[in-house]
Amino acid sequence: MYEPGLDSRQHMLALRGLARINKLSGSDRILWPPIEKLAKNYPRQCLRVLDLAAGGGDVAIRLWRRARRARLNIEFHGADIRSTAVQCAAANASLTGAGVAFFTLDVAKDRLPEDYDILVASLFLHHLADEQALALLRRMRKAARKLVVINDLRRCCVGYVLAWAGSRILTTSRIVHVDALRSVAAAFTLPEVRALADQAGMAAAQIARRWPCRFLLSWKKPC
Repeated sequence: MYEPGLDSRQHMLALRGLARINKLSGSDRILWPPIEKLAKNYPRQCLRVLDLAAGGGDVAIRLWRRARRARLNIEFHGADIRSTAVQCAAANASLTGAGVAFFTLDVAKDRLPEDYDILVASLFLHHLADEQALALLRRMRKAARKLVVINDLRRCCVGYVLAWAGSRILTTSRIVHVDALRSVAAAFTLPEVRALADQAGMAAAQIARRWPCRFLLSWKKPC
């Protein structure tokens, strides 16, 4: 998925498949509660949210819809390393009438913007080696004004089976078929996530299991 030289048509097919997987597994449902809670604590402030490694933008768009339905004043942006993904996400936002803007950013290497209240990462952490994941958590902790929220896979046997079946039912993309299994194999266990959070200076982070074979990490920056 992140290999250089990936054909744009295959990339688009993979992004559509991932959007179906995100919808069925409820990525926005997992991420929304801590975002909603924070927004309700700041009713007179427009909170700014940045979805890192946003892919086709489907998660950011669904979060935007939730905020609209809840009548909460939240502004959503998304960033991805691939220009193809950014173009796809912008087109999806335009097609659905969602007020979400997208831009290009190498999450693993570039400086993270420091003008966002909430930094979100959904199904990206498992793409990183331990040291890279630790570095990203540290940078997110430093850059976020108020909150860091991460939704990702848990490494377990059930997750491997679900990834195999779900990826083949929901998309014809061979990229997704391969990446789905590799992703579960590369994912972190809850003790590993806790250790990373502690090392990253997020000892107070709340980490909980979420269906299906996911975890939610939520860390609120001390005032």
